[in-house]
Amino acid sequence: MSRALSVNGRRSVGRTLATLVIVGLAGSLAVTGYATFRIWQRGDVDDALSMGTVDAIVVLGAAQYDGDPSPVFRARLDHAIALWRAGRAPLLVTTGGRGEGDRWSEAAAARDYAIGHGVPPEAIRMEDAGRSTLESLEAVATILEREGLRSAVFVSDRSHMLRVIRMALDLGLDAYGSPTRDSPMDATMTRRVDATLHELGALAWYALLGRPGPAAETGGS
Repeated sequence: MSRALSVNGRRSVGRTLATLVIVGLAGSLAVTGYATFRIWQRGDVDDALSMGTVDAIVVLGAAQYDGDPSPVFRARLDHAIALWRAGRAPLLVTTGGRGEGDRWSEAAAARDYAIGHGVPPEAIRMEDAGRSTLESLEAVATILEREGLRSAVFVSDRSHMLRVIRMALDLGLDAYGSPTRDSPMDATMTRRVDATLHELGALAWYALLGRPGPAAETGGS
């Protein structure tokens, strides 16, 4: 009798553990699915189409090669410059620090690129110390506050926009998003899925700890 009860007890515990594992996996899948939906949904929204004038256009940094912006960075810069030409904001803020061994910061490369495409130097501000999205946005918030400014439209790739806007709002900025539509990050479904997976991890780390993950980045290559 006692042996039968012991066997039944072990079976009951096993069923309970299996149920908990299944529920946990289902919950994780649901959260991941919803987060993926939100990343893609936010990436398809261009606030610049409906917003009025804001204080600044902020372009998130990406890789540069000895002062030459990478294709991903050029796509962001071209979009940001187009917004500036359209009168969406009087200021353009370039962001991104200097990688190990680099002679140029991402922000400096972006500034030179913008000047070469007709943006006057006095209309540009630089954040050239940030090594992650959050660090760059914290510095941007300080720059805007110092000049008595508050609202900005942020330019990056579609998969990056949800995290950028969330961080900017958390920093007290009136934040809008205008993703570039021709980024190499969106050139193939494989690249977009890779970018989405990166964002899922980065969003989870930020939600849990309120800071960037172990691999610092500014949002693209």
